[in-house]
Amino acid sequence: MNVQEYIASGILELYVAGVLTEKENLEIAAYAEEYPEIKAEILAIENALMELTRRISTINPYSFDTLEPKLRNLESHSKVIPLKKETSNWTSYLGWAASVLLAIGLFWVYTQNESLKSEIQLVEQQNQELEQQIADSDASLEKTQDLLNTLRDKDISVIPLGGQEVSPSSYAKAYWNKQEKKVFIDAQGLPEPPDGFVYQVWSLKLSPLTPTSMGLLEDFSTDDNKVFALNNPNDSEAFGITLEPAGGSESPTLEQLYALGVVSTS
Repeated sequence: MNVQEYIASGILELYVAGVLTEKENLEIAAYAEEYPEIKAEILAIENALMELTRRISTINPYSFDTLEPKLRNLESHSKVIPLKKETSNWTSYLGWAASVLLAIGLFWVYTQNESLKSEIQLVEQQNQELEQQIADSDASLEKTQDLLNTLRDKDISVIPLGGQEVSPSSYAKAYWNKQEKKVFIDAQGLPEPPDGFVYQVWSLKLSPLTPTSMGLLEDFSTDDNKVFALNNPNDSEAFGITLEPAGGSESPTLEQLYALGVVSTS
């Protein structure tokens, strides 16, 4: 617990003024026993209030106590109906009124302090979110740079995949690293798949035509660079991309063949 911050919060003034809940009072009393600084601060606030009350009680120089001798002197020279001393202690009332006003003022300061704390917490949260966005951006740039370095490797074979009858304008590229048995599919040239469907990539043997699924292009719509890494342990002669129902298919739907490319033999 940061004792100084707790003291500076203004809650001890509210405690002395008696405007807190019973639960809060018990909590502060426990803190006062545990931390001598808090107990000393409470005593200091109480002494300050007592001093304020004392000073207010001395503001009026014409209290009954100071006027009484003069009234008695007048009585000895003329017939004066004696005044009965007021039973109410107005100075005490003034002291309590000052205490209440002070408590209200302290409560306002406390409220303003809490509002300021909330604003500071909001700014800190916004700063943390901004820092996270910057970190994510840096990580994305690093990931993109790693991907570019991988695609530029001298052992990479690049296979263009042209659009087919169902979508002549579609295109894609396959970057095949035979040593690492991986294929990177650049699917930027494919349209967004409709709801309930997903693109599926196939490794093809041409004679006879034998398709083997390499995997799905998952989360296509949310992937910014549209580059997908797939394992390919196959001796591929061509690559194809079809549109299949969500979850993929055991064999390609040739009527939904969007892109096809043959591996160069040279």
